[in-house]
Formats: sequence, C-alpha cells, structure tokens
Amino acid sequence: MASKKVAKVGIKKEKGFLYFLDKNGDISSAKMARGGAKGGSPKKVAKVGVKREAGYLYFIDKDGDVAAAKMVRGGSKKKAAKKPAAKKAVKKAPAKKAKKRK
Repeated sequence: MASKKVAKVGIKKEKGFLYFLDKNGDISSAKMARGGAKGGSPKKVAKVGVKREAGYLYFIDKDGDVAAAKMVRGGSKKKAAKKPAAKKAVKKAPAKKAKKRK
C-alpha cells in the first residue's frame, strides 16, 4: 500500500487504545472494548486540522503521524439494471372441446 504522510505529529500510541482521525481532522483516541468491559468515549490527543480529500483513507501510522492512502475499489463493476421488457398481450386460442365417444 503506497501511503503518503500528511502531517508529522509523532504521538506515542498507548496499548489498548484506538487512534483515529476525527471529523475535525484532529487525532483522537478511545479505549478499546475487551471481553465484557465496555470501551471508552473518545478523547482528543492532538490538534492537527487535516483537510480530507475524497478517495483517500486517513490513518495514524506506526510513527504516530497522519498518513493517507488512495482507496482501492476492487471487484467487478456493477452492470446497469435493465428493466424487463413489457410483455405483449397474447390472445389465447379458445380451447378445443373434447369429442364425446359413443
């Protein structure tokens, strides 16, 4: 995966916490849920203010910096759904009457 650094922050990651870029472009962390224990609410770790660009995935890399990678869109393209053709009204032929045997 080819990624580029967007902002050099250098935060130290603590074990048991999830680090992510919040909607304001700042780095936040939340305690991860483990077993029966609930997770924690997010807390702002560093104010960065990254402006997001469409088509990129933003993450905190191993150095504690904000990085971005182009999103990969795999799989086959979906074909446009075709509507079934309208059926023409077909007139049924009258049923033949069964001959009576004598």
